[in-house]
Amino acid sequence: MDVDAKVTIIHVITGIIAAFFSFALTTGLISGINNEAIAILIAFVILYLSGQVSERIFGKEAVGGFKGWLWSGIVPFLFIWIVLWILLININPVPPITGI
Repeated sequence: MDVDAKVTIIHVITGIIAAFFSFALTTGLISGINNEAIAILIAFVILYLSGQVSERIFGKEAVGGFKGWLWSGIVPFLFIWIVLWILLININPVPPITGI
């Protein structure tokens, strides 16, 4: 298996993890925090960390620098993260806010 496929697999797995964290932060499952901005920030932190891990495991030259990381990492991560996050929200919608 070539390096591009391995980098893609790493980013798809971390995209799934980020989607579950985003879902948990959006619905308030984690400490009652209900904030989409924090969910997006956490997802981008996970994306950055997975890119750094990929470069350390396979080497910066083998990954192809930012251009290789963009097409083998960022695009699959964002697609999986957004699609799975939307599916999780639609399967288990956030309950409406009631008055005090």
